[in-house]
Amino acid sequence: MKELRRFINKLGAGFFLNASSIIVKAGRYFLPNRRLRGLIREDYYYAGTYLGKSKNGLFFPSFNLLAMLAKGRVNKIVVDRKAAWLFICGRDVFRKSLLTSHGAKRKGDYALVMNEFSECLGFGKLLCSLEDNMEGTKLVLENVSDLGDFLRRER
Repeated sequence: MKELRRFINKLGAGFFLNASSIIVKAGRYFLPNRRLRGLIREDYYYAGTYLGKSKNGLFFPSFNLLAMLAKGRVNKIVVDRKAAWLFICGRDVFRKSLLTSHGAKRKGDYALVMNEFSECLGFGKLLCSLEDNMEGTKLVLENVSDLGDFLRRER
């Protein structure tokens, strides 16, 4: 549970899941609804909404969790159309592509990457402080995980 909490804190989320409603099996975190909770047996494989997995002390979120976090108060950066496409293709984000930022300010923070339509494309790690006055060619966010990862794995 501490890996999930640490990840949510790094995103600066004002959102927290009730720990008693989350079930963990083999390092995988699930959020079942009330009706499903009563039906879950010990030998389940998948139950409810998949939140992510924990491996070697790190938490790898699902896009379900990122979408839930995106609805609340969390570090977000909104990028232009071209940067959104490049981010989905696995690229990092440059300063000139940033339209707005909410909450994300310090180097090392995680931030959700959103397109102009408020859709969550993934998340990344800030490489520098967004409060600094920087030229447009400077990288500001390193891509950690994006929606295009599923397609790139199909090769």
